[in-house]
Amino acid sequence: MQFKHPELLYALLLLLIPIIVHLFQLRKFKKTAFTNVAFLKAATLKTRKSSQIKKWLILCTRLLLLAAIVFAFAQPFTSKIDALHIEKETVIYLDNSFSMQAKGNNGELLKRAIQDLINNIPENENISLFTNSDIYKNTTIKAIKNDLLQLNYTANNLTTEAALLKSNTFFNTKTNTLKNIILISDFQEYNNNSNIKKDSLTNLHFVKLQPVNANNITVDSAYISNTSPTNIELTVQLKNSGENNESVPVSLFNNDNLIAKTSVEINDKASTTFSLPINEIINGKLTINDASLQFDNSLFFNINNGSKINVLAINESDDSFLKRIYSNDEFNYTSTLTNQLNYNDLDNQHLIILNELSTIPNALISAIKAFTNQGGSLVVMPSKDITKSSYNALLLNYATSFNDLIETEKRITTINYSHPLYSNGVFEKQVRNFQYPKVNSFYNVASNSASKVLSFEDGKAFLYQNQNAFIFTTALNNDNSNFKNSPLIVPTLYNIAKFSFKIPQLYYTIGEENRFDVDTQLQQDAVLSLVNDDINMIPKQQYFNNKVVVNTSDNPSISGTYVIKNKTETIANVSYNYNRNESDLIYNKLSNIKDATVSDSITEIFDSIKSETKINALWKWFVIFALILLLIEMVILKYFK
Repeated sequence: MQFKHPELLYALLLLLIPIIVHLFQLRKFKKTAFTNVAFLKAATLKTRKSSQIKKWLILCTRLLLLAAIVFAFAQPFTSKIDALHIEKETVIYLDNSFSMQAKGNNGELLKRAIQDLINNIPENENISLFTNSDIYKNTTIKAIKNDLLQLNYTANNLTTEAALLKSNTFFNTKTNTLKNIILISDFQEYNNNSNIKKDSLTNLHFVKLQPVNANNITVDSAYISNTSPTNIELTVQLKNSGENNESVPVSLFNNDNLIAKTSVEINDKASTTFSLPINEIINGKLTINDASLQFDNSLFFNINNGSKINVLAINESDDSFLKRIYSNDEFNYTSTLTNQLNYNDLDNQHLIILNELSTIPNALISAIKAFTNQGGSLVVMPSKDITKSSYNALLLNYATSFNDLIETEKRITTINYSHPLYSNGVFEKQVRNFQYPKVNSFYNVASNSASKVLSFEDGKAFLYQNQNAFIFTTALNNDNSNFKNSPLIVPTLYNIAKFSFKIPQLYYTIGEENRFDVDTQLQQDAVLSLVNDDINMIPKQQYFNNKVVVNTSDNPSISGTYVIKNKTETIANVSYNYNRNESDLIYNKLSNIKDATVSDSITEIFDSIKSETKINALWKWFVIFALILLLIEMVILKYFK
């Protein structure tokens, strides 16, 4: 039992007063003479005993009465904690990701959660609440009620661990506080909860909301599977989470025009193919009809006019292998000799290849340095006999230099599979035993910052990368190496060119780090913008002589096909789609989480929190007890003889 005003308990010292009065009464019995002494003695003894009992009963009653009054004024109460003198802080995470569109017993999970929060949180109680898109710090449910009722779904989502870390930032630095963190989500399986750790001073509550059924069909992905002189084949992948469906209609739109429609039978996964005309701009949208989640029922893509990558090879050796790799359908390949090079053409290139030059002229060194500083890419293939000073004058710009020529046969045995050149579907698996290419001689390379792409069996580099420069350490002619006949040469040189100018893909995923290049010339202070109906945004961008590098991540935040504009000029189109991680309605079990309260009801969690801080006032009972004692005293005084 605790007291609201414990200082009033000092008034219990007043209990000494009735004790003193009753123990030291000054009234004495008077003696009266009677003839029959024996009778008198018996009567006197009986009167004194009755008087003593009555006085002790009255004393106890008055002591209890006075004590009850003192306790009543001290206002006693009971609670699980010292709720009267401890400050309470509550932080709530409300998941408003797309998976919360799923329907529970009382409608959409998010809408029901919002209504339960409004009903269970006192209007003027101070709380902090945050979602995947909004933050409301040190506010009341009354102040944010309208904002919550209008809360929209978002492509952003937080892992449970990230939500917990963010929750802790809302608490103040006081130590004597009762901290409650409430996480409200559906806790999907892709969101791992195994690393959750909580502060010993914090109460952690999980509210797991689940839909009544886990059926959902998704337009998962699309890609160009084949290209002919007249048509492009577009393959669409569908995915089903839940029970099997007989067939699903799939519609293909170009802008708002329906151009194709088909029906697909789907169990877990299925695919279908559409044929599109080549050399035609397509602002496509694939749609299905599914009553569950809505965000993944559409997939946007676009096919622009074919942009080509400009590749310039400066040769003193055979370049026929380069011509085969850089074909006319994707590249503008130009070949020239060193003494015939037009330096004015360099600024228009995306990739420059130095093919076994014996000496690199100073003018070319300066031009290439300026070219790579402006975002261009460089490939260096040395000859067996080089002027090292000229090469090193160039390589010094990329923190690299050639040392001695080692005339020893080496095999190329190590592939950096995590390198961007090979990480995007070049290999189905890591190959440990293949027909290793070999070289008869190579240059030792000194570099502290370059990364190895391909290496020899002794760990020395065959191909280095430093920023946007790719440096081979050996000549690639057939007399010195059989690398030209290796399967590695095509993906290596092809992807180097692809990275030199990133043509916009079929579509991008919102929330990921996306980069693409736009082939355009900008005037001073001009910028590119992405436009879709009433959305007009300026993405992060960097301008070079021959291109603009555009980077996007969380913005744009709405899926669709956006027009890339330079003021009023339309340059190209780019499409964005929501991440499909939340399409699989598979959920985590929270049984492995320790030291936390887990429930499927927001009301239940708040009732539990209220019970921990509930104050049971007892002063009324002491007032009633005092009245009863007063009545008992009156009865004793009147009826006790």
